[in-house]
Formats: sequence, structure tokens, C-alpha cells
Amino acid sequence: MQLSAAPLIYILIFVAVIVLVEGLYLTVFGKSISLNNRVSRRLQLLEKSGNREQVLEQLRKEMGQHLKSRGIPLYSILASKAQKANIAFTPQQLILIMIGLSVFSFLGLTIGTAADAPVRLLIAVAMGVGGVYVWVSRKAKQRMDLMEEQLPDAVELMVRSLRVGHPFSSAVGIVSKEVADPLGTEFGIIADEAAYGRDISESLKEFAERMDSQDLRFLAVAVTIQQTSGGNLAEILDGLAKVIRARFKLFRRVRAITAEAKWSGMFLSAFPFGALIMINVIQPGYYDEVKETAAFIPAALVVGVFLVVNVIFMKMMVNIKV
Repeated sequence: MQLSAAPLIYILIFVAVIVLVEGLYLTVFGKSISLNNRVSRRLQLLEKSGNREQVLEQLRKEMGQHLKSRGIPLYSILASKAQKANIAFTPQQLILIMIGLSVFSFLGLTIGTAADAPVRLLIAVAMGVGGVYVWVSRKAKQRMDLMEEQLPDAVELMVRSLRVGHPFSSAVGIVSKEVADPLGTEFGIIADEAAYGRDISESLKEFAERMDSQDLRFLAVAVTIQQTSGGNLAEILDGLAKVIRARFKLFRRVRAITAEAKWSGMFLSAFPFGALIMINVIQPGYYDEVKETAAFIPAALVVGVFLVVNVIFMKMMVNIKV
């Protein structure tokens, strides 16, 4: 029995692309960019430079650079996720990284496989762009999940600060010092903007829209209403914290209940691709007798379309909205 390592080489090169972009990210920006740091990135930057205005300018630039670059061809598919992930790379740097990883993939495919040059070029570009997209998507999901988990504690910390007599701007500043990233840096930016004269409700609204988070919208609306109509902000935020925590528990419960269905959907979606890879590894010449026929390419395209439709419908079936 003849074995072929080509499909495994494709997978290893794609994994290497994702590992390379992660390693490059950590090399350029260091551990301060990680989400699991107890000290927020803003505080680490302040410790290094000591210039509050310069740090604020740098962080604000990182906050808005991706959405402002949606006009770049093909970058629009990545801009929203890159913004939610707060990727510190500029859009131009990300595009250069895609090109560099495509070149790396092409060299790896040239060394490890015997595919034709046009096929290697097409696969290399797909790996370079797809690898960065997968990496950014994973970063965005991790950041949004962590932010949802931190928000109830952050709001409760603001409530306690307000009840002991601190103004709301000081309560936001306390959150920026006591809460880890991502909320630590985000609230630190809001506190700095308030110190330089910007209305704090506007900063909260912009933050909520940038993250596309319903809970953050609730917080922004609560602060805005209190500023315009008055009332006990501590009591309002205390009720909001309970609502956010209840929503978070509900989402976790729904996620646990639907976990089996989601894993079944992922398995059924990935199984055809896994079977195709195993066939090409164990029996590389399995399709030799039919691949030269006129119907082979149309049939392969039809099967590919059905597989993509299968993945889409499986995702729709297990994506339960609450």
C-alpha cells in the first residue's frame, strides 16, 4: 500500500502559518498584548513611557485603525473582527503579513509537494489569507468572551466606588487599574478621554458600538439617562450588573445545553473533509481511473458546493439565538 504525505503537509503548513503570525505578534508587542495579564497593557505602557497623552494617542489609534481601513480591497472581510480583537498590527502590516505568509506557504509547498505551480500559488495565497483570518477570528472570540465575563464585576466595582462617594469618572479610573485586560485598558482609555474633556457617555457609546456588545450598550444608555434625567447612578448600575450577570449565566447555560448539538454539527461538517484527506493519504491513486474523464471536474465542483452548503446549514441549525 502506497502512502502519500501531501495532505498532511498541507495541514502542517497551515498550522505553521497560524503559529508564525502568533509568534510574530508576541515578538513585536511582547506579553503586554496578551489577554491573561493581570496588569493591563495601558498600565504597562504608562510604566514604560510615563507619558499619559502619548499612550492615549497610541491606544486610540489602535482602537479605530481597522474600521477606518474597510475601504482597502479584501480587507473589509477582516476589519470588523480585527477591531473586536483590537489587533495592534496596522491594516498595512496585516496585509504585508498575509503576503509574507503566502510566500512562506508557497516555498513550503514547493519543497514538500509535487503540485503544479499555479495550484501551489493558489493554495499558498489561501493559506496566507486564511491563516491570518483564522488567527484574528480566534483572537476576537477570546477577547469578546473575556470581556463579557469581566463586565459584571467591573460594573459592581463601579457601584461600590460610587457608594463610597467617588464621582463616576473616578469609578471608571478605578476599574481601569483593578481589572485586567481587555476591560482594564478600554476603561482606562475612557477615563483618560474624560480627563481631557470628552463626555464619558459618548466614550461609552463609541466603545459599545465598536465592540457591538448589547451589555455595553445597556451601560452606555444607563449612564446617559442618569446624566440627562438624574437619579441614583449606583442603584441603576447595581440593577444593571445583576441583569448582565443573569444574561451571562443564561448564555452559559444555553451553551452547555447545545454543546452536544454543536459538536455533532462540527463533526458532521468536518467528516467529509477528513475522509477525503485520509483517502488521499492511504490510497493516493484512488481517483486515477476517473480523474481524466470529462465529468470528473464538474462532479468535483458539485460535491464541493454541496459540502459548503452542508457546513452553512449545519452552522445555522446549531447557532441558537437567545
